[in-house]
Amino acid sequence: MSAFKQRVTLAITGASGLQYAIRLLEVLVKQDTQVLMMISKAAQVVGATETNLQFGGSSSVQEAYFTQLFGARQDQIKVFGKEQWMAPVASGSGAPSAMVVCPCSTGCLSAIATGASNNLIERAADVVLKERKQLILVPREAPYSEIHLENMLKLTRMGAVILPASPGFYNQPKSIEDLIDFVVARILSQLGFEQTLLPTWGSHLLNTKEGEQDNG
Repeated sequence: MSAFKQRVTLAITGASGLQYAIRLLEVLVKQDTQVLMMISKAAQVVGATETNLQFGGSSSVQEAYFTQLFGARQDQIKVFGKEQWMAPVASGSGAPSAMVVCPCSTGCLSAIATGASNNLIERAADVVLKERKQLILVPREAPYSEIHLENMLKLTRMGAVILPASPGFYNQPKSIEDLIDFVVARILSQLGFEQTLLPTWGSHLLNTKEGEQDNG
Protein backbone atom coordinates (compact mmCIF):
# COMPACT_ATOMS: atom_id res chain seq x y z
CA MET A 1 0.00 0.00 0.00
CA SER A 2 1.51 3.33 -1.08
CA ALA A 3 1.84 6.23 1.31
CA PHE A 4 -0.84 8.91 1.44
CA LYS A 5 -0.24 12.43 0.18
CA GLN A 6 -1.16 14.09 3.48
CA ARG A 7 -2.42 13.32 6.96
CA VAL A 8 -5.05 15.31 8.83
CA THR A 9 -6.72 14.86 12.20
CA LEU A 10 -10.50 15.33 12.11
CA ALA A 11 -12.51 15.52 15.33
CA ILE A 12 -16.30 15.63 15.30
CA THR A 13 -18.05 16.93 18.42
CA GLY A 14 -21.65 17.43 19.46
CA ALA A 15 -22.50 20.79 17.89
CA SER A 16 -25.07 20.93 15.13
CA GLY A 17 -23.54 20.73 11.65
CA LEU A 18 -22.27 17.17 11.24
CA GLN A 19 -22.86 17.62 7.50
CA TYR A 20 -19.81 19.86 7.26
CA ALA A 21 -17.56 17.19 8.76
CA ILE A 22 -18.93 14.41 6.56
CA ARG A 23 -18.44 16.46 3.40
CA LEU A 24 -14.93 17.43 4.51
CA LEU A 25 -14.09 13.77 5.12
CA GLU A 26 -15.39 12.85 1.67
CA VAL A 27 -13.22 15.48 -0.03
CA LEU A 28 -10.11 14.60 1.98
CA VAL A 29 -10.48 10.95 1.01
CA LYS A 30 -10.77 11.92 -2.65
CA GLN A 31 -7.55 13.93 -2.29
CA ASP A 32 -5.70 10.84 -1.05
CA THR A 33 -5.39 12.16 2.49
CA GLN A 34 -5.16 9.85 5.47
CA VAL A 35 -7.68 11.01 8.07
CA LEU A 36 -7.24 10.22 11.76
CA MET A 37 -10.70 10.61 13.27
CA MET A 38 -12.30 10.98 16.67
CA ILE A 39 -16.07 11.15 17.15
CA SER A 40 -17.58 12.15 20.47
CA LYS A 41 -20.65 10.45 21.94
CA ALA A 42 -22.56 13.71 21.63
CA ALA A 43 -21.67 13.85 17.94
CA GLN A 44 -23.22 10.42 17.44
CA VAL A 45 -26.43 11.57 19.12
CA VAL A 46 -26.62 14.76 17.06
CA GLY A 47 -25.71 12.86 13.91
CA ALA A 48 -28.60 10.46 14.40
CA THR A 49 -30.90 13.48 14.74
CA GLU A 50 -29.62 15.48 11.77
CA THR A 51 -28.76 12.78 9.23
CA ASN A 52 -29.60 9.24 8.12
CA LEU A 53 -26.02 8.10 8.67
CA GLN A 54 -25.56 5.07 10.90
CA PHE A 55 -22.10 5.40 12.41
CA GLY A 56 -22.66 4.39 16.02
CA GLY A 57 -20.81 1.62 17.77
CA SER A 58 -17.14 1.00 18.42
CA SER A 59 -14.26 2.81 16.75
CA SER A 60 -13.60 -0.16 14.48
CA VAL A 61 -17.26 -0.24 13.38
CA GLN A 62 -17.17 3.49 12.64
CA GLU A 63 -13.93 3.08 10.73
CA ALA A 64 -15.38 0.32 8.56
CA TYR A 65 -18.55 2.32 7.98
CA PHE A 66 -16.82 5.45 6.68
CA THR A 67 -14.28 3.44 4.70
CA GLN A 68 -17.09 1.73 2.83
CA LEU A 69 -19.20 4.89 2.53
CA PHE A 70 -16.47 6.82 0.73
CA GLY A 71 -14.57 3.97 -0.91
CA ALA A 72 -11.45 4.81 1.05
CA ARG A 73 -8.21 2.88 0.73
CA GLN A 74 -7.09 0.47 3.41
CA ASP A 75 -6.03 2.41 6.52
CA GLN A 76 -6.98 5.72 4.91
CA ILE A 77 -9.57 6.40 7.62
CA LYS A 78 -8.54 5.56 11.18
CA VAL A 79 -10.99 6.13 14.04
CA PHE A 80 -9.79 6.32 17.65
CA GLY A 81 -11.74 6.08 20.90
CA LYS A 82 -11.98 8.83 23.52
CA GLU A 83 -9.45 7.14 25.82
CA GLN A 84 -7.19 5.53 23.24
CA TRP A 85 -4.11 7.26 24.58
CA MET A 86 -1.66 5.30 22.42
CA ALA A 87 -3.14 6.85 19.26
CA PRO A 88 -0.64 8.91 17.20
CA VAL A 89 -2.65 12.09 17.78
CA ALA A 90 -1.93 11.92 21.53
CA SER A 91 1.73 12.80 21.07
CA GLY A 92 3.66 15.45 19.20
CA SER A 93 5.98 12.77 17.83
CA GLY A 94 3.18 11.09 15.85
CA ALA A 95 0.45 13.65 15.28
CA PRO A 96 -0.33 15.11 11.84
CA SER A 97 0.62 18.73 11.20
CA ALA A 98 -3.03 19.84 11.01
CA MET A 99 -6.20 19.20 13.00
CA VAL A 100 -9.77 20.26 12.31
CA VAL A 101 -12.54 20.13 14.92
CA CYS A 102 -15.73 20.25 12.87
CA PRO A 103 -18.23 21.03 14.16
CA CYS A 104 -16.70 22.28 17.39
CA SER A 105 -19.09 22.47 20.34
CA THR A 106 -18.66 25.35 22.76
CA GLY A 107 -17.90 22.80 25.47
CA CYS A 108 -15.02 21.40 23.42
CA LEU A 109 -13.90 24.95 22.64
CA SER A 110 -13.74 25.70 26.36
CA ALA A 111 -11.85 22.49 27.17
CA ILE A 112 -9.25 23.16 24.48
CA ALA A 113 -8.83 26.76 25.62
CA THR A 114 -8.10 25.62 29.18
CA GLY A 115 -5.93 22.63 28.25
CA ALA A 116 -8.26 20.17 29.97
CA SER A 117 -7.18 17.09 27.95
CA ASN A 118 -9.86 14.91 29.54
CA ASN A 119 -10.32 12.85 26.37
CA LEU A 120 -8.44 12.15 23.16
CA ILE A 121 -10.04 15.01 21.20
CA GLU A 122 -8.97 17.55 23.82
CA ARG A 123 -5.52 15.99 24.13
CA ALA A 124 -4.99 15.95 20.35
CA ALA A 125 -5.88 19.65 20.15
CA ASP A 126 -3.53 20.37 23.06
CA VAL A 127 -0.75 18.55 21.19
CA VAL A 128 -1.34 20.61 18.06
CA LEU A 129 -1.14 23.84 20.05
CA LYS A 130 1.96 22.92 22.01
CA GLU A 131 3.74 21.78 18.84
CA ARG A 132 2.82 25.06 17.10
CA LYS A 133 0.97 23.21 14.36
CA GLN A 134 -2.32 24.05 12.64
CA LEU A 135 -5.57 23.87 14.60
CA ILE A 136 -8.84 24.83 12.89
CA LEU A 137 -11.98 25.04 15.01
CA VAL A 138 -15.40 25.23 13.34
CA PRO A 139 -17.95 26.37 15.95
CA ARG A 140 -21.68 26.34 15.13
CA GLU A 141 -23.65 28.22 17.74
CA ALA A 142 -25.92 31.27 17.89
CA PRO A 143 -25.71 33.58 19.64
CA TYR A 144 -22.24 33.42 21.19
CA SER A 145 -21.93 34.30 24.87
CA GLU A 146 -19.10 36.33 26.33
CA ILE A 147 -17.57 33.07 27.55
CA HIS A 148 -17.56 31.63 24.02
CA LEU A 149 -16.05 34.79 22.56
CA GLU A 150 -13.37 34.97 25.25
CA ASN A 151 -12.40 31.36 24.55
CA MET A 152 -12.23 32.06 20.81
CA LEU A 153 -10.01 35.09 21.40
CA LYS A 154 -7.79 33.09 23.76
CA LEU A 155 -7.38 30.29 21.20
CA THR A 156 -6.76 32.74 18.36
CA ARG A 157 -3.94 34.27 20.37
CA MET A 158 -2.53 30.75 20.81
CA GLY A 159 -2.43 30.35 17.03
CA ALA A 160 -5.65 28.46 16.37
CA VAL A 161 -7.95 29.46 13.51
CA ILE A 162 -11.59 30.07 14.44
CA LEU A 163 -13.66 29.35 11.34
CA PRO A 164 -17.38 29.58 12.21
CA ALA A 165 -19.80 27.55 10.12
CA SER A 166 -21.20 30.70 8.52
CA PRO A 167 -21.78 30.13 4.80
CA GLY A 168 -21.83 33.12 2.48
CA PHE A 169 -24.28 33.83 -0.30
CA TYR A 170 -22.23 35.74 -2.87
CA ASN A 171 -21.88 32.54 -4.92
CA GLN A 172 -25.69 32.38 -5.15
CA PRO A 173 -26.15 28.91 -3.58
CA LYS A 174 -28.93 26.79 -5.04
CA SER A 175 -29.05 24.04 -2.40
CA ILE A 176 -28.11 23.06 1.13
CA GLU A 177 -25.18 21.19 -0.40
CA ASP A 178 -23.88 24.47 -1.82
CA LEU A 179 -24.01 26.06 1.63
CA ILE A 180 -22.14 23.10 3.11
CA ASP A 181 -19.52 23.25 0.37
CA PHE A 182 -18.94 26.95 1.10
CA VAL A 183 -17.73 26.19 4.62
CA VAL A 184 -15.82 23.06 3.61
CA ALA A 185 -14.04 25.02 0.87
CA ARG A 186 -12.88 27.58 3.44
CA ILE A 187 -11.54 24.77 5.66
CA LEU A 188 -9.67 23.22 2.73
CA SER A 189 -8.16 26.58 1.83
CA GLN A 190 -6.94 27.03 5.41
CA LEU A 191 -5.36 23.57 5.22
CA GLY A 192 -3.58 24.60 2.03
CA PHE A 193 -5.44 22.05 -0.08
CA GLU A 194 -6.65 22.75 -3.59
CA GLN A 195 -10.42 22.88 -3.81
CA THR A 196 -12.99 23.24 -6.58
CA LEU A 197 -16.08 23.41 -4.38
CA LEU A 198 -16.22 27.20 -4.38
CA PRO A 199 -14.90 29.73 -6.92
CA THR A 200 -12.49 32.18 -5.37
CA TRP A 201 -13.61 35.78 -5.03
CA GLY A 202 -13.03 37.68 -8.29
CA SER A 203 -11.95 34.57 -10.22
CA HIS A 204 -14.38 35.46 -13.01
CA LEU A 205 -12.30 38.59 -13.67
CA LEU A 206 -9.04 36.73 -14.20
CA ASN A 207 -7.79 36.32 -17.77
CA THR A 208 -10.81 38.13 -19.20
CA LYS A 209 -11.41 41.56 -20.62
CA GLU A 210 -13.48 42.26 -17.51
CA GLY A 211 -10.25 42.09 -15.54
CA GLU A 212 -8.64 44.90 -17.51
CA GLN A 213 -8.12 48.01 -15.43
CA ASP A 214 -10.10 51.13 -16.29
CA ASN A 215 -7.43 53.75 -16.79
CA GLY A 216 -10.00 56.48 -17.33
